[in-house]
Amino acid sequence: MVSSTRRTTSVTGVIGNSTSNLSRTERRELREVARATRRDILITIAEAGSGHPGGSLSETDILVTLYNRVLRHDPANPKWSDRDRFVLSKGHACPGLYTVLAHQGYYPKSDLGQFRKLGGQLQGHAKLGTPGVEMSSGSLGQGLSFGIGVALAARLDGNSHRTYVLLGDGECDEGQVWEAAMAASHYKLDTLTAIVDRNGVQNDRFTNEVMELEPLAAKWRAFGWRVLQVNGHSFPALVRAFEQAKSTRDRPTVVIARTTKGKGVSFMENNPGFHGRAPSNEQLAQALGELGVD
Repeated sequence: MVSSTRRTTSVTGVIGNSTSNLSRTERRELREVARATRRDILITIAEAGSGHPGGSLSETDILVTLYNRVLRHDPANPKWSDRDRFVLSKGHACPGLYTVLAHQGYYPKSDLGQFRKLGGQLQGHAKLGTPGVEMSSGSLGQGLSFGIGVALAARLDGNSHRTYVLLGDGECDEGQVWEAAMAASHYKLDTLTAIVDRNGVQNDRFTNEVMELEPLAAKWRAFGWRVLQVNGHSFPALVRAFEQAKSTRDRPTVVIARTTKGKGVSFMENNPGFHGRAPSNEQLAQALGELGVD
């Protein structure tokens, strides 16, 4: 099975292997996909009455870029052995992943109504067994270690697939992240790309108030990683960074994506209060109005 041409909407085939030369039309299409994704994230969380909107909105453009332009994957065959693996380490932001997977055709969009429902497959943290989900999440800090195992297994099997791990910046307070960073460099895992959603906000405060992370790029470099810093809401910048990661040899790459917590909704942006709180009906209506969607 080989990758198809570039796609920016739901597909029933393998996608990936695109270039960073995005046309104006392609950029507009990706913005529309992202806007629809943010709409469904908010509706999903509001209907459940709980969830994590802030980080789901900040990661949206990263996920839209990966699933529409970068990853080799097949929604019709989620277990395809040659697929690229995407690991959501910041598992509480699973509404973003669930919505993107639904838009890609891994399951019907109507399944988003199962979010956080007893017996539903879309739980409050991503769970293995859900189509498109590669790792069960829960405690923060574990995803990069898992991704290292996946990348090492691919090397042993002679498989060329790539592994991508999305971490929260607050999650980088966890010591296990840095143990994993050291191991990935030691094993020269050039098929591994970590992405840090650097939105500057965690559970109830700003990250620099909880634990100062800066100089974050220097820390990753000290652990032997190639470091790329980008605007996490710029599709061309993200695609270009992922292409540079693919061309890197003998060391892993981390993409530090500067994002805005709650991106697209004025009262959620940079607001720690919406790290883990669902919008009310009135707030949902305002948010959808600001996004320009019904």
